[in-house]
Amino acid sequence: MNNIDIINKRRIFGIISHPDAGKTTLTEKLLLHGGAIREAGTVRARKNSKYAKSDWMEIEKQRGISVTSSVMQFEYNDKVISIMDTPGHNDFGEDTYRILTSVDSAVMVIDAAKGIEAQTKKLFQVCSMRGIPIFTFINKLDRESMDPLESMQELEDVLGLPSVAVTWPIGCGKEFEGVYDRLRNTVYLFRKNEQIHLDENRVNSSKLDGILSPINLKNLRNAMDLLDGAGNEFDLEAVKNGKLSPVFFGSALADFGVTEFLEHFLQISPPPSARKTTKGVVNPTDEEFTGFIFKIQANMDPNHRDRLAFLRICSGTFVRGMNVTLSRTGKQLKLSQSTHLMANERETVDTAYAGDVIGIYDSGNFQIGDTLTNGKDKIFFEPLPTFPPELFCRVSAKNSLKGKNFQKGVEQLAQEGAIQVYKNEYNEVILGAVGILQFEVFEYRLVNEYNTDIRMENIDFTVARWVKTDNPEELKKYQNSRCMLVYDHYDRPVLLFTNTYALKSFQERNEDVELVDALDVIDEIDA
Repeated sequence: MNNIDIINKRRIFGIISHPDAGKTTLTEKLLLHGGAIREAGTVRARKNSKYAKSDWMEIEKQRGISVTSSVMQFEYNDKVISIMDTPGHNDFGEDTYRILTSVDSAVMVIDAAKGIEAQTKKLFQVCSMRGIPIFTFINKLDRESMDPLESMQELEDVLGLPSVAVTWPIGCGKEFEGVYDRLRNTVYLFRKNEQIHLDENRVNSSKLDGILSPINLKNLRNAMDLLDGAGNEFDLEAVKNGKLSPVFFGSALADFGVTEFLEHFLQISPPPSARKTTKGVVNPTDEEFTGFIFKIQANMDPNHRDRLAFLRICSGTFVRGMNVTLSRTGKQLKLSQSTHLMANERETVDTAYAGDVIGIYDSGNFQIGDTLTNGKDKIFFEPLPTFPPELFCRVSAKNSLKGKNFQKGVEQLAQEGAIQVYKNEYNEVILGAVGILQFEVFEYRLVNEYNTDIRMENIDFTVARWVKTDNPEELKKYQNSRCMLVYDHYDRPVLLFTNTYALKSFQERNEDVELVDALDVIDEIDA
């Protein structure tokens, strides 16, 4: 098999949703169908000690939510599939945004009763900005739900995303009887584990008489008449360009409609695509090896206290032991320890290709957004997004004898991007977060992974702005009760303000001070 065929077999996608829409449950069922796990876990089955495979952190098992993204790879129907299960909670949105830079498509999970919720809308906008193809799975049809036509209309009204139904629900809740696959012209029956292949009359076939309830059969035929006459036609090019979303209906918890979704998805979704760099476009089939680090995770194996960098391969072939250049520093590195990933479980990988995600051992060389290549030119991929925090607290070790552990934990969690870390002129550690839950996870991990109890004190600031200056020392004169000077993980000066009013007042009084948000700063560095 040549490299082009190998690459075209690969699919890498992220699963996005609002919390509790069923994202992690769908991930579990996909892994189950792919043979990657023998029994699907559930984040709520604590009495049986059975948890979602992708929720590997202890705090995720206790809370029943995803707080960090997971990468899982498996094979199905001659395809090599990498799933990125992302945190649905808004407090961990920055981790999710970074993950979405590494995928070629996204699956949007929507609760059939609640419709499109706030976090789903935010994550969709990130996908839309990058032109990522989006597939929609409308979940929980075995419960009372919105009218499916309303669900389809909501996609266009709320998200501006035209859609086309590939499968269609037959009833909902107690009256849910199955789904109709429009492309295969087949009805899949819920609870009976049967399928009915229809004739040229499609849903008007007599084969359905006496099988479906009269009301569900009538509604199905009416809906198909409407969709066939006025609905969007299936357009593969529009799907691949992110302009049309194929829609599927089912119940992830009941494992119904998942197989049909997976098989259609693998046929329709795009293989690894070209990537923009500072030197032009990198194509998956290029011989030169390139890839970028989109995530760093410490202590995935508590017994070894190690760090893994997650590498998305964009072109060329990875061979274990190969030498590469880290573009940011120009340093030559030998990649001798590499693994395929299944949440926190690993298997040594000797060869990998464009479209694969592998874990490489990190002794402290890597940062999120780093580019690796074996080519002669120094290149950088598009910068990964970061966002100014809105909550801040001062943190210190309760026991001064644990200072070394504390500093190590702070440093490693900052490098992960799990939380933003700053220091003031007195070398005190200031944490910045998008949501309060990030502080709780930080404290949990310091205690359980670094054996350090910490003291956390909220401070009254809500706005952060980076400062473009050649003389950071001059910024000390602006400090007062409404403005604090701190330095970020890269020693860049940042001014914290109590609120937007304080920020606006500062800008009016100091027009010569150039303030930027985090995205501008990161763009500048990577350029």
